[in-house]
Amino acid sequence: MKLQLFIGGGDMIALCTLPFAVAGIVMNVLYPGFFTMHLGLPGMIAGIVLLALGIPVWFSSAFMIIIYVPRHRLITTGPFALVAHPLYTSIALLVIPGTGLLFDTWVGFAIGAVLYVSSRIFSVREDRNLEEAFGEEYRRYRERVMVRWL
Repeated sequence: MKLQLFIGGGDMIALCTLPFAVAGIVMNVLYPGFFTMHLGLPGMIAGIVLLALGIPVWFSSAFMIIIYVPRHRLITTGPFALVAHPLYTSIALLVIPGTGLLFDTWVGFAIGAVLYVSSRIFSVREDRNLEEAFGEEYRRYRERVMVRWL
């Protein structure tokens, strides 16, 4: 099994997203009026809801990866039964935008979008490595994932 299987696409996703995130956060701190959405309490509540959904998915995905990947086992249950890459998806579509809503800034949506697009581009390498390592078992798993397009 290749080392790439253990790294996945996260290294390249981070390299693409991190500079954008740092620049966005710095600009938000320097010019907060430009980035504020003025959503008030409804925005904060929406942010809390997204975080309440996203953090458990992210945490359980990370936990499962830490447990199963070193044992060379394909993860097909829990959040992985819903989407093929729940770690990336939960951070990009729930946690980061939720944080943006909580702090009333659209920077969270922009960072989440960059992270999501990067994850779609670079998870292809991860999918290839998983298919190479697990063959038919991985192909059957991909057919069973509930939301294939995420």
